[in-house]
Amino acid sequence: MRLIVARCEVSYLGRLTTVLPEAVRLLMLKPDGTFMVWADGGGSVKPLNWMAPPTMVEEQRGADGGLTGLLVRKRREEDRLQIAITEVLSDVEHELDALAGLEKEGLERELQELLADAPQWCGEGFRLVRREWPTDIGPVDLMCRDGQDEWIAVEVKRIATIDAVEQLTRYLERIRHDPALAACRGVLAAQVIKPQARVLATARGIDCVEIELEVLRGERAPELRLFAA
Repeated sequence: MRLIVARCEVSYLGRLTTVLPEAVRLLMLKPDGTFMVWADGGGSVKPLNWMAPPTMVEEQRGADGGLTGLLVRKRREEDRLQIAITEVLSDVEHELDALAGLEKEGLERELQELLADAPQWCGEGFRLVRREWPTDIGPVDLMCRDGQDEWIAVEVKRIATIDAVEQLTRYLERIRHDPALAACRGVLAAQVIKPQARVLATARGIDCVEIELEVLRGERAPELRLFAA
């Protein structure tokens, strides 16, 4: 992770234009492409501005080689952050411990285990290939194939929010770099899927499946639904 403390002005250009006037701020660049702008906001736990991955960061330097600006852009989108730097107070990088060994807990872990044993609940004809399919930004919960032998990446959540859609989107982008997996589809499986998450997932071609934990556990039969002709 790269941490830059600098006196800078931050301009956002996209659906609208905003400007944070020149001040000393913390610029945070995470290895996964997340970019955040922080200030001492009296206890605020949110950044002043940020851009979620995937992003591209371009450095701008003066004649003396010093850092004079950063341009952060969303790939294939118009959104961008332009940071004009007048003074760099600190510019350091730290390698943080990965979370690959962090185990899922509680209901979310149980959901993943139950769906691994019965992947057909995520889609007709699904069969499990592997749990915790590795990517270079973290593991996908379940990697499956369907009845047509196509690849499907399944992300399992207890409650699926917009963040879950963004997470699965990042995984799919990394997975599709492999030509053999270029057509891999995504499925978001959860007990509850928030309406905003469902809208975003649909816009990105990701299927949503709500899972009934009691049915998966065998504690009750699935509800029968009648459909009008």
